[in-house]
Amino acid sequence: MSKRDELIGKYIDEVKGKLGLEPDVDLIRKVTIGCGPSIYNRDSATVATSQPKEMETVKNNFLIKKLGLSDGPKLDEGIEAVTETYGKSNSTKYRAVFYYLLVKHFGKESVYK
Repeated sequence: MSKRDELIGKYIDEVKGKLGLEPDVDLIRKVTIGCGPSIYNRDSATVATSQPKEMETVKNNFLIKKLGLSDGPKLDEGIEAVTETYGKSNSTKYRAVFYYLLVKHFGKESVYK
C-alpha cells in the first residue's frame, strides 16, 4: 500500500469515526490527490483554523481558485461551518478532510468528477 493510500484510509476513518459522517470515499480520494505533496508535510498536512492568514489562503487558493466560488461572506460562513463540524477544539484538522468538507458544504463535488 502506498503512503497516499494509507493517508486516504486515515482520512476516511477521520470522517467516519471522529465526525460520524458517511464518507464519499471516491471524493475523499480525489480531494486528497488534489492536495498534492502538501499531505506528506507535517505542517502543510493540517489546517490551522485559528490563523486568519491561513484561512485567507484556504479561501483564495481553494474556494475561489479551485472550486470557482465568488468571494463574499458566504465563503467565510462556510469555512466557519466546516470548522464547527470538524471541531474547533480539534487541534489536528487534516487539510484533505477540511477541503473535502468544504466541497460537500458548497456542493461542488462536480469539480472532482
